Amino acid sequence: MKNKMVTALVILGAFFCLYKTEALADFPVSDDGAVVFEVVDNREYADLVIAQVQSWVNVRDLPDEKKGKVLGKLYNNSVGYFIEEKDGWYKIKSGTVEGYVKGEYCVRGVEAIKIARDVEVTMATITTGTLRVREKATTSSSVLGTFSRGDVLVALAIEDGFAKVAYNNKTGYISLDYVELSTEFVQAESIEEERARLAAEKKAREDAQRKAKEAAAAEAGKNQTGTKVTYSGDSAQLGQQVIDYAVQFVGNPYVYGGTSLTDGADCSGFVMSVYAHFGVKLPRTGQIRSGYAISSLDQAQPGDILCYSGHVALYMGNGQIVHAATPSQGIVIGSATYTTIIGIRRIF
Repeated sequence: MKNKMVTALVILGAFFCLYKTEALADFPVSDDGAVVFEVVDNREYADLVIAQVQSWVNVRDLPDEKKGKVLGKLYNNSVGYFIEEKDGWYKIKSGTVEGYVKGEYCVRGVEAIKIARDVEVTMATITTGTLRVREKATTSSSVLGTFSRGDVLVALAIEDGFAKVAYNNKTGYISLDYVELSTEFVQAESIEEERARLAAEKKAREDAQRKAKEAAAAEAGKNQTGTKVTYSGDSAQLGQQVIDYAVQFVGNPYVYGGTSLTDGADCSGFVMSVYAHFGVKLPRTGQIRSGYAISSLDQAQPGDILCYSGHVALYMGNGQIVHAATPSQGIVIGSATYTTIIGIRRIF
């Protein structure tokens, strides 16, 4: 037995010597030429199947494109949990959907582990009325500002009882005692869930358009000049009217907790007050749950709310936003991609 073990080790060593250049090619190297290994526990990612497609891959009840009935959709970077492989198809469980996806449109095993941390997002939802953002991960550190109950942030890192988050184009720390953390993977959407979502989106859009028209009628009744004020048209036209109204306030001040478009507003106060002009009541915080979701910036249109970690803005189109940025900048026009977008919501 001992001789067999020695022989096996020799063969393994020879294999490593022959192929170590290729095997280590993807690892970082220090200044002295040594390979740097990051030791992490990846067991939780071992069974992941991650879609890598332009839009989505269908989940079917059979591993056959012609005979298999479509049960749902696994969107790009969405995740399922591996059950078995059959003829180049992966059987997965994802959300409420269990079925087969074509393997060529997904990755699993080592390839899935490589990107798993990139496609997962740790979210921190504020659970107290006001939470201080500190410069360092300690309660004795200076305060950069505050967040409010219901604000949703991306936790960039977890350090010593604090979450590292973005704040006013900087990074700061919030205590984990006052947040609810959730690690999220996007999972498959069943056909039934898609139909329900589309119906809810249609209703939300119709309700918002109705409120906008009601506000227009009320505004027209108050207009002393006799000029008729109208807010009408389809979703895109209404969204553009929101932007046309919002940009009037560029140059006005940023005031934390403010909702005045002239005397000062913060990011959510600005968005809330702009939409209030059109008869739409948005919450003071948690606007990432208002309206309905838009999948990507490519699909966004003027008037959509872009949600960032602890910040919201109005999309103008052509890659630009109008928003109450920071106390030093006030209400400005800027780039929609100045930092990572974590959600896009459409009201009309």
